[in-house]
Amino acid sequence: MRRIPPIGALRTPGPLIAGTAVCAVLALSLSACGGDDGGSKDAAGAASLTGRGPITFVTGKDRSGYLQKQIDGWNTDHPKEKARVIELPDEPNDQRQQMIQNATTKSDAYTVLNLDVVWTAEFAANRWLTPLPKDRVDLSKMLPATVTTGQYRGNLYAVPSTSDAGMLYYRKDLLDKAGISAPPKTYAEMWSDCDKVKKLPEGKGVDCYFTEVNKTESITISAVEAIGGAGGSIVGPDGKPTLNTPQAKQGLEFLVDAKKDGRMPKEAVTLDTEGGRRYFQSGRLLFQRQWPYQYALANAGDGSSKVAGKFAVAQLPGPNGPGVANLGGHNLAISSFAKNKATALDFVRYLTGEQSQRANLLATSQAPTVASLYDDPEMAKKFPYLPVLKQAIAGATPRPVAIKYGDVTAAIQGQVYDAVTGRKPVDQALADLQAALGPLTAQ
Repeated sequence: MRRIPPIGALRTPGPLIAGTAVCAVLALSLSACGGDDGGSKDAAGAASLTGRGPITFVTGKDRSGYLQKQIDGWNTDHPKEKARVIELPDEPNDQRQQMIQNATTKSDAYTVLNLDVVWTAEFAANRWLTPLPKDRVDLSKMLPATVTTGQYRGNLYAVPSTSDAGMLYYRKDLLDKAGISAPPKTYAEMWSDCDKVKKLPEGKGVDCYFTEVNKTESITISAVEAIGGAGGSIVGPDGKPTLNTPQAKQGLEFLVDAKKDGRMPKEAVTLDTEGGRRYFQSGRLLFQRQWPYQYALANAGDGSSKVAGKFAVAQLPGPNGPGVANLGGHNLAISSFAKNKATALDFVRYLTGEQSQRANLLATSQAPTVASLYDDPEMAKKFPYLPVLKQAIAGATPRPVAIKYGDVTAAIQGQVYDAVTGRKPVDQALADLQAALGPLTAQ
């Protein structure tokens, strides 16, 4: 849910999803797409899942170094059906574009796709994905919200691999020294905590807060969380843009003011997910909105992190209480144009199975989609953030679900970035975004 980190971060980009809102947005776009009913699609998927042999696994950059170990495990057990990893650029926008280019040429170079959860509708509507038979994929153990992200028009097109939701990373050591016993639940508490810490000798040179506001998918996520935390939305249950509300204004003003008032680092508009991680690990940040994948890296004992053992995580704050996290994560899908789809389905089940997800969590701290792992005593001991993350996922809100998602997120990125950098007043940016999204979300 990453840039959204592969095999799960992104990110991406965030359950329990507001199911009615998602369905309503999708419903407005259905007339633009062809397709059979659910039964025939499922049967078509089963019929097309034939062929065995080598496959490719297309994903964003693996920062953990663990993915290849999982692939090696598969290859050892399947010497005639080996999988080869194709790593795409780190930025999600670039990953999406390369996958689309491959699909529009009907190339068989890509077999299994590691998709951001918000890409399902677009890829399925354009018939770039092979529908998957639900009776051949065990979804019963997965968080219901994650299963929703892999479906389109009632059919399954992708299997949840990792989930994600934003959390507040904070320097517990500095809060303790300032006499602060609990993380902030509101923006006002967060700003007050910053002021107290900055008065400490250890607080000099430490910036207050960071959420991504660079002009990438990340600023869309920050906007969804800020506006959602204020009680607003970017697209309403009827599929129409809802930027002309006091809540949307309050949410965007939070991002704008945090940057303008110096609460965020001067470099904020240029820092991506990895840049933010390094900034936090350098010890120069008190509070940070970040994905679960950072937990293991920031706690590394190899000297790469100056904050190892010094931080904790909590729910994101909001204007009047706990805020709203964005639902992120990644799903695994099979290209419509791929060969050896029977092998591909087995590979998807291998990577999304409970054993693989447990191993991936232990190695990378990326959020699983198997519900039982959040309550597993061994996992909770090693990753104390799991209860916080499970709660964040349960109340998370999705990014706008749209067939033209690329155009939708580009419009959001442009207008929000212009507001945060002071190129446009908040009211003008919201009005321009409302006008831009209208045609993109219409029937």
